[in-house]
Amino acid sequence: MNSLQKKSFFGQIDWWTICLWFMLCMIGWFNIHAAVYDPDQSSLFNLNTNYGKQSIFIGTALIIGFSILIIDANFFISSAPFVYFIVILLLIAVLVVGRNVGGNQAWIPLGSFRLQPSEFGKLATCLLLAFYLSNQITKHPNLKTLFFGASIVLFPVMLVMLQPDTGSALAFFALIFVFYREGYVGTQVLVIGGLAIILFLLALLFNQWILIGVLATAAGIFMYLLRRKRKNLINIAVLFLASSMYILCVDFAYDHILQTHQRNRIDIILGKIDDPRGQGYNLNQSMIAIGSGQLFGKGYLQGTQTKYNFVPEQSTDFIFCTVGEEWGFVGSFLLIAVYLALLIRLVNIAERQRFAFGRIYGYGVVSIIFFHFFINIGMTIGIVPVIGIPLPFISYGGSSLWSFTILLFILLKFDSSRKGLSNIS
Repeated sequence: MNSLQKKSFFGQIDWWTICLWFMLCMIGWFNIHAAVYDPDQSSLFNLNTNYGKQSIFIGTALIIGFSILIIDANFFISSAPFVYFIVILLLIAVLVVGRNVGGNQAWIPLGSFRLQPSEFGKLATCLLLAFYLSNQITKHPNLKTLFFGASIVLFPVMLVMLQPDTGSALAFFALIFVFYREGYVGTQVLVIGGLAIILFLLALLFNQWILIGVLATAAGIFMYLLRRKRKNLINIAVLFLASSMYILCVDFAYDHILQTHQRNRIDIILGKIDDPRGQGYNLNQSMIAIGSGQLFGKGYLQGTQTKYNFVPEQSTDFIFCTVGEEWGFVGSFLLIAVYLALLIRLVNIAERQRFAFGRIYGYGVVSIIFFHFFINIGMTIGIVPVIGIPLPFISYGGSSLWSFTILLFILLKFDSSRKGLSNIS
């Protein structure tokens, strides 16, 4: 490769996105150090500590990321079915040989390292979904394509639920935004989904028969106002019946599908129970830690809630508590700003792809990262139930960091090669 080709190659890479990625990795490393800080083991490279191990994970992530950038982009397109197949095998294997941690059989032990296949399941699903939908791009969006596309997403969801790891399983549903972008589901579907969530919460807060009575009254009023058109009457009647059946199913789903600790977490968010020393301990300590940081925080390594282990899972699921306590509102705001800058940039990257595979895959990347970002921070400040998912590039863990890194750098590879791949549609 001559110097002109090298210059062209490196010139096509989105270095700003790589800088944002590296910035998040460094923020994560230092905050993991703060979360488990021990004056007797203060070295950032002490491999007996989580932050020492994270330094290895970050180093290998760098190698993995830049290795992806020198591989032909067509390789990732052609290998999508194979990657999906391998990950499905791993998701099956973890049910047999996996190690149970915290009630979830989600990790395969490999010496001192534990591999979490569900993290790589999101990567594999994004690849195969892009592979399938991009081959249907010349056809008008139809229910058959939507069915098979949804099956690609739901199959790993089913296997992850068997672990059971509800948090990781829910992350796959963020891929509905891919179907929305490609025209397979309309705005009305997203609206109905949002209304279904609101109705679910109302059914938990109020007596189901009272709620159905309110809906019946509202339906009656609308039917009277719109009585001149028979179609309107039929639509309102169908909507009322569907809503009533949905409300009646909520109690069953709540009691028989969700686990006890998951129900308790939702009840705490809704204010139905107050148990700051029991089921609500995690959330209570999380909010205390974040609130104690006030405007500018207590300073690096000065977080008392973090230092004395009041906050559970403080280097993984609740890493944002360390940011809030030691860096305060300003530090938390800046971290969120970095994430938003990354997400906006990724949307721009997805939209400027000249071939369908890259665009579809790009929206898959955006959807997964946004879901993790929003839910993780949301659960630490009490606006969503605690479901135990990592904060991308920040939380401790090799599987999480590597899977998100691979997810991101494959998109960057597509972006750097978009002119050469523009004939693929």
